[in-house]
Amino acid sequence: MRVALITVAYPPLRYSAAVQMRDLAQEFLAQGHEPVVLTPDPTLPSSWELEIVDGIQVLRLRALRTRDVDYVRRTIGEFVLPWAMLHGFRASPLAGTQWDAIVWYSPSIFFGPLVRALKRSSPGSRSYLILRDIFPEAAVDIGVMRRGGAVFRMFKLIEKQQHTAADVIGIQAPSNRAFLPQLDGRPGVRLEVLWNWLSPATTAACRIDVSQTPLAGRTIFVYAGNMGVAQSLDIVLDLAERLRDRTDIGFLLVGRGSEDHRLRINAAQRKLENVLFHDEINPEEVPGLLAQCHVGLLMLDTRHRTHNIPGKFLAYIQGSIPVLARINENNDLVGLIESEGVGRVVKGESVEAFQEAVAAMAADPVGRGSMANRGGLLSEKLFSSKSAVRQIVHSLTDAWDKPHAG
Repeated sequence: MRVALITVAYPPLRYSAAVQMRDLAQEFLAQGHEPVVLTPDPTLPSSWELEIVDGIQVLRLRALRTRDVDYVRRTIGEFVLPWAMLHGFRASPLAGTQWDAIVWYSPSIFFGPLVRALKRSSPGSRSYLILRDIFPEAAVDIGVMRRGGAVFRMFKLIEKQQHTAADVIGIQAPSNRAFLPQLDGRPGVRLEVLWNWLSPATTAACRIDVSQTPLAGRTIFVYAGNMGVAQSLDIVLDLAERLRDRTDIGFLLVGRGSEDHRLRINAAQRKLENVLFHDEINPEEVPGLLAQCHVGLLMLDTRHRTHNIPGKFLAYIQGSIPVLARINENNDLVGLIESEGVGRVVKGESVEAFQEAVAAMAADPVGRGSMANRGGLLSEKLFSSKSAVRQIVHSLTDAWDKPHAG
């Protein structure tokens, strides 16, 4: 199959979504398909740029910036995103490409018009939406948006436009079906669980050497990923302040995001010597980082009602370190972590409960080792790029025998 893979994030960006889509593209290629990545790039001097990366065509299309900008500029950038990409695509050498399948990753929720245009130009093609965030519901949960307001209704229309462009929609956890009742069982669309995935890591030297930092010799609890509002990382600083006299425990926060600068200032004001911040690193360096750490922190705002299997969770279990998760109580991930025995879960807002879990894991290296081993096995069994591509191809093939969506 010739497959268009549409994503807002692709290397050299270092977000987990970029790594996932790179892994997916490479696995499509390995399984004998012809993937072509379409991705926006606000830094381009022209409307398009075509390159070959690891044997895969990557078409970068000029668009407005949607990251590291305020909400107003981001919303404007998201609105014009599909049209800007479509303009660049039509000016590129790939304009006449006939696609067998269009696969796109959400967020963003704004790709509906672009997907429809590609489907119209390729009669008989089918589309697969990899739905990772249920937006705008997630924004309402954490107080960024008000349910029922004009902005909410506008985003619901955009969400509907995206959904109706898909023949198959892959949600990331079973319980997310409850947030899409209008789609579950609707004729012409297939709603299924597509677990997140991660290919075996290519290890590179890590620029972070914990042994040369003030955290040397401690049991290291590491957070590696986006530092945004949805991660609610302030509780880590609250916890570190409670544990400031424990010289055997340290917290390492690696990444970037809208809350990064504020968190660093807060930690400095509190004079937290057991917390160390570091800028984001290349994905290839993550295994080397995790090899120096003991527990991976998984942080999600507990107000969320939707279900999320973050990419960092996959990185932790693949890197064979146990997980300490502070997430919303009914998240499917709670049952997965507990039933598979790959870590511990803290539910709710209690700093005391979080502190007890950290102390217990720090005091139990044998238990951590058992959790780490089970995590490695779970990674191979459930969260592989091979199984993700096979499922997408199977579902799209099945969709050819059903009415056309959109």
